[in-house]
Amino acid sequence: MSIVEELKRTIKVCMFDQYGTVVDMQTGLWEVSVDYLKSKGWKGNPYEFVTWWRRTHFENSMIDALLHRQHTPYREIGHLSLRHVLTRAGIPHTEDEVRWLVSCIERLKPFPEVPEAMARLGARYKMVVLSNGDPDMLEEAKKHHGIAFDVVISVAEANAFKPHVATYTKAAEILGVRMEEVLFVANHEFDCVGAKAAGMRTAFIDRRRRPFARWPHQPDLIVKNMTELADVMA
Repeated sequence: MSIVEELKRTIKVCMFDQYGTVVDMQTGLWEVSVDYLKSKGWKGNPYEFVTWWRRTHFENSMIDALLHRQHTPYREIGHLSLRHVLTRAGIPHTEDEVRWLVSCIERLKPFPEVPEAMARLGARYKMVVLSNGDPDMLEEAKKHHGIAFDVVISVAEANAFKPHVATYTKAAEILGVRMEEVLFVANHEFDCVGAKAAGMRTAFIDRRRRPFARWPHQPDLIVKNMTELADVMA
């Protein structure tokens, strides 16, 4: 039996990361940053600024998860991280500006092929989001990405950010399915590694054509975009 045949026989839930997998975070934040940075007279590359912002946010999320204290909301990590990057870049800013830029995450649009691919996958599987975003951010995002997911789960339910094992196990518990009945789909290597290590099956959306590191927790599928995933699994 091929891996695809096995997956199609056993998978009940397609579970998606949202930021960067369903919605185009890099492009969306670049679009809002260009004019903002220009207004500040900053001469750097806005695309690189967004990458710096996102990497800092990721690092701070991992620190928060490893502290094993009360989970810090995604929005607060966003404010902390963006404020730090703006300060390091020497860009004058107000707290209102920081809050506005982070709030733009709630209004991101999906990658172009996502709606059609999701519709095909949704005809066969339960469609779920598991996101590091806060519950209210994910609720607001529904108005902008327009994807009719069956269930949207925030990692706040597990008191930790992905890829903490508790985020994946809590999501499966909420859905009432076994870990191996979930195909977790992400554009991020860390998320695929985390879900696979926790016991889920995984699909890596390799949009950026980058090699997957030699983790012992390799994805079950590697596809170039969501259309290819639907072609394989729907």
